[in-house]
Amino acid sequence: MPELPEVETVRRGLEPALVGKRLSKVAIRRPDLRFAFPPRFARRLAGARILELRRRGKFLIADLDSKESLIVHLGMTGRFLIEGTLNLDRRQPAPLAKHAHVVFETDDARIVFEDARRFGFMDLTPTAGLPDHPRLASLGPEPFDDIFAEPYLAEAFAGRRQGVKTVLLDQALVAGLGNIYASEALHRARIAPEKPAGAIGRPARSRLGPAVRAVLEEAIAAGGSTLRDFAAVNGSPGYFQHSFRVYGRGGEPCGSRGCRGRIRRTVQSGRSTYHCPLCQR
Repeated sequence: MPELPEVETVRRGLEPALVGKRLSKVAIRRPDLRFAFPPRFARRLAGARILELRRRGKFLIADLDSKESLIVHLGMTGRFLIEGTLNLDRRQPAPLAKHAHVVFETDDARIVFEDARRFGFMDLTPTAGLPDHPRLASLGPEPFDDIFAEPYLAEAFAGRRQGVKTVLLDQALVAGLGNIYASEALHRARIAPEKPAGAIGRPARSRLGPAVRAVLEEAIAAGGSTLRDFAAVNGSPGYFQHSFRVYGRGGEPCGSRGCRGRIRRTVQSGRSTYHCPLCQR
């Protein structure tokens, strides 16, 4: 499932094509994705101008001049493609792919949402009520927020017996962090993923916040990670998977300076975890 860097990559790619533009036409090619589309979805969007395109955790949010906001979750295989400017001479645009489910048109472009497995979803809600939306209300701070620092982690981890990686995946604790980047950040912070969150001391907590931010910043700069389905809006893959220090590298030597350990794969809460048993304590 796309995590924060992939969603941010999509947001940055869509921004020039959508922000400030009016949606001249919106078409839905099936009644639902993961959930049914909201009532009159296409009609409510058509004619609206997109004022801002934001990201909250793993969600994209487009604020409209109609005082509504479009909320998008990519699910596992959802992606947007900008198929180039519409031909001004009114020739037919390229045929749509089989899994193209939503089509957005502006005066000069066509943006297509494809989702082979249909685990993504879209919703429309009043912009003023966004903080109380069921999908957004429980989200914790962003990893880049000033609050995401050692004092916050000390309070959030207090008394928690679950492994720290499992705790970090709780979107109510920090929004947008997922399995891949939690594993990578814990390796940089030299913290064992299975260690109970409540047992992590202040020095390790002080390393964790900066490690999370550094991993995410590098991943965003690389266009995210493509393990199977993810692609940017121009169809290009992400490249951060070539910089993984632990994820997907089970059995390989640890890359930390001076460490002779080998990366180990375990399973936590049904998800693969990768770490070095020597330098992560």
